[in-house]
Amino acid sequence: MTTKIRNNDQKAAVSHTRDMTTGNPYSLMLGFALPIFLSQVFQQLYNTADAFIVGRYLGTNALAAVTSSGTLIFLMISFFAGIAMGAGVVISRYFGAGDQDRVSRAIHTVLAFGLAAGGLLTVVGVALTPTFLVWMQTDPEVLPEAISYFRYYFLGSLALVLYNVCRSIMNALGDSRRPLYYLIFSSILNVVLDVVFLAVFRWGVWSAAIATVISQAASVVLCMIHLMKKGNVFTVEWSGIRFHGDMLKEIVRNGLPSGVQNSVIAFANVIVQSQINSFGKLAMAAYGTHAKIEGFAFLPITSFNMASTTFISQNLGARQYDRAKKGARFSILAAMLLAEAIGVFCYIFSPKLIGLFDQTPGVIELGVLQSRTVSLFFCLLAFSHAVAAICRGAGKAFVPMCVMLAVWCLLRITYIFAVMHLTHEIGYIYWAYPLTWGISSVIYLFYYLCCDWVHGFDQGLEKS
Repeated sequence: MTTKIRNNDQKAAVSHTRDMTTGNPYSLMLGFALPIFLSQVFQQLYNTADAFIVGRYLGTNALAAVTSSGTLIFLMISFFAGIAMGAGVVISRYFGAGDQDRVSRAIHTVLAFGLAAGGLLTVVGVALTPTFLVWMQTDPEVLPEAISYFRYYFLGSLALVLYNVCRSIMNALGDSRRPLYYLIFSSILNVVLDVVFLAVFRWGVWSAAIATVISQAASVVLCMIHLMKKGNVFTVEWSGIRFHGDMLKEIVRNGLPSGVQNSVIAFANVIVQSQINSFGKLAMAAYGTHAKIEGFAFLPITSFNMASTTFISQNLGARQYDRAKKGARFSILAAMLLAEAIGVFCYIFSPKLIGLFDQTPGVIELGVLQSRTVSLFFCLLAFSHAVAAICRGAGKAFVPMCVMLAVWCLLRITYIFAVMHLTHEIGYIYWAYPLTWGISSVIYLFYYLCCDWVHGFDQGLEKS
């Protein structure tokens, strides 16, 4: 027998949660998205602080080592992050439906998954880092420092996976503020440790990875302290952290497509990175630096996507279909407008932004070329991700998986190999992104307007 939360007032009163099935949908989504946006800013500081401080104190070779294979990290963690996203959809759905028992079992199941996945990722990442970096055609001059950096980074895989799991749990329950507070603390800690290790102790590039691992672990400790706090209806207990078969099946069903989607995008980016690496260390540093800057441009997209996924999951769980549609329209519009505004800013100030990381003229020239090729098309990137988030929130994660696999992986890789065979010009690689963003946006527009995405949970709710 499952335990039901009796009504919306009681559900909203649950400690540290937010019911998104009542009240003004726009103010709720803005209030939920803002802390996520700020969290994403500080999350980017994890990645950017290493690159900025390494570039300043250790030079171009070390900067290339840190930035050139960031796609490798994303490839390794993206699958597990997708599963965590699926867990968030399940938790949001049952929270919206008022099913307390299933919410609790889903939380304990995804924590068990996080522990297992983090351990597996540590072993695989540490063992296979040299193989992956060689396969990616990493410049031999950079290779030793890159191996050192990424091996130490993967030693902290458990903390990395668990933080994503904990954040997904809290966001699913409508709590986007505490992940922000914990991330602010750990981001500041990361910057301080970077400066101490690199500028004061003059340790090597590996110490930047250690600083990130320590900081990420600190945020996980804070998350777990909160989740295990007594008096919360959804209090986590160590004895309860295990795999519940029905919940694991549902989490995998919702999360596997997102995990596969993330992985195929990451794999495509690894292929792109390997082609970039063939142009030498200046191209590697420029591409990696632009990725850091683009990461900030992606923040409004990510924040509204996470808000819309939670909003739509809760409201479809409560069968409030019109309300879910309103939230979907708002999230698409907000993400596109903010992304394009930031894209214009990046286009205008790209020389200054690239120069913050590396003053080498060749790095700035290539970084500006990439930025001015892609930045005005950020609205297309925003639209594709916004509709993908809506699909995930509606239990239709298979749709974005298929679109991303076909367009952002197969088509992008085919295009790059074709143009590199015809002409070895780096600018054509940069055009792969706006081209595939545009094609996926057309497909998503057709799906959003013509298909029934709002009834994805009905069958499952009828069986419950």
